[in-house]
Order: sequence, then C-alpha cells, then structure tokens
Amino acid sequence: MTLAHDTTTRKIIAVTRGEATSDGAGVKMTRLIGSRAQGPIDPFLMLDYFGSERAGDYIGGFPDHPHRGFETVTYMLAGRMRHWDNHGHSGVIEPGDVQWMKAGRGLIHSEMPEQDEGLMRGFQLWINLPAAEKMAPPAYQEFKAAEIPVEERGGARVKIVAGTGATGVEGPVRAPHVDALYFDIELAPGGEFRQPLPEGHAGFFALYEGSALAPGESGPIALEALSLATLGNGADVTLTGGPQGARALLLAARPLREPVAWGGPFVMNTRAELMQAYEDYRQGKF
Repeated sequence: MTLAHDTTTRKIIAVTRGEATSDGAGVKMTRLIGSRAQGPIDPFLMLDYFGSERAGDYIGGFPDHPHRGFETVTYMLAGRMRHWDNHGHSGVIEPGDVQWMKAGRGLIHSEMPEQDEGLMRGFQLWINLPAAEKMAPPAYQEFKAAEIPVEERGGARVKIVAGTGATGVEGPVRAPHVDALYFDIELAPGGEFRQPLPEGHAGFFALYEGSALAPGESGPIALEALSLATLGNGADVTLTGGPQGARALLLAARPLREPVAWGGPFVMNTRAELMQAYEDYRQGKF
C-alpha cells in the first residue's frame, strides 16, 4: 500500500502504546496520554480509553470527586453514563454523545454507569484551561449523537465534534481558548483521510480499532489499535486505513505554553494556587 503525501504534510514524530490502568472506583482503562510512556501534549493533559463487556471492569464508575482548572471531555461509543454535579446539573450520555465540561473554579461531580451488563466504551479527555479561565464559573456543552455532523469523504467517514471539516462543516462544541479540533474518523480498508490543521496547533491520532498508515520522516508508519501517534509541524494530516480499516480520533489544539501545577483532580499554574484548591475543597467552597 502506498501513502501519498507532500512536504507540507505533518509527519508522525512519536508513537506510543496505551498503558493499562484504573481510575475512579476501579474502572479499567487504557491511558494514552498522561502515562509514563506519553506525558501531556500541551494543552492536552490526559486521554483515557475505556472499553469492556465485563461489568466488573466499569460498574464502580467514578463516584463523587472534585475538579478545578481544566475541562473534561467524555465521548461515548457504547453504553450509558449518568453524570451529576453539586451545582444541579445532571443527565445521561449515550452512544455517540459528547459532554464537554468546564470545571473552572470548581465543582464536585460523579459519572456512573446506567447499566449493569453489556459493552461500555468511550474516551475521556482532559484539556488544560488558560490562567484567565481557571477560576471561571463551571459550564457544560452537551450534544446528542444526532447533533454531531458527519462528513462522508469517499473512504473516510468523519464525525466532527469540534473544529471545522474539509467541507466547512463545523462541530457543535466551541473551545475558543485553545481552538480545539476533535474528530472521530472511520476508515474503509485503504481509505484515506486528509485534513488541514492550523499552524502551531499540537495534534495527534489516537487509533482505537484496526490498523492504519501515517507519514513518518523516513516513510509510512504502521499504527495499531490503542496507540497514540504524535504529529509534527506542517499544513495538513493524512491517515490511510489498513486491511480491515480503522477508527481513530484526531485531536488538535493551540498550546497554552503556561506553567502547570497539577495535583490529582486540580490543575493550576502555581503551587500556591494548587494548595489553595485543596484548601477550598476541604472548606466546602466547591
């Protein structure tokens, strides 16, 4: 299989495998960003993939826990997850739905399975907030699968959660502080996806089904499921489906280039701000 690209195409500069981990009340997942193998990619702090038909791997969910200073993005592929917070917000995320939560100055929330059997599958992403937004009021953007536009590009089917597609279609989520792009790409065998990216945006592919090829510095690089491919500089990106096709996320955003003080569920700019977050939580100020 050949992979056509030119000198403006972004090359893969690193490939890492996801690491098995658990979070919440024992939910088993694969950590693609924020692991020992792959640290944060500014402004992306962490990316977890969860996927299991065994209820024991997910039934404990994520009971009440606090957040401050960043955003969480939950994108469901299968199953149902109920979310709740102490500011009166609640709902259920189903297959194909997305919840983009701005924790801002702080909230306490939970994410619990709405099922006790069957497949539970999806992603959770953490995106840093700039200093000016860290103490803003919490906010939500939630969209059902039917509200997320899809572009059919020959051998590629692209769900546009955030950002602008090749035909000018815009995703429903707005993330102006980092100008985020969030695509879910389904490739037929040999199908090619191509997408321009803004200059200076950090980006990566997170492959979660099948296999694919992407341009590298010295030729095509083969990518397997549950691997993360970090993109270098350039004008656009390409990805070509392997023999059984592929599914992958493409994420990109403008780096913040700010200091990060990260402790558990709080992400601030200085250690003093981080300690204040813990103190505010202990005093019930969330």
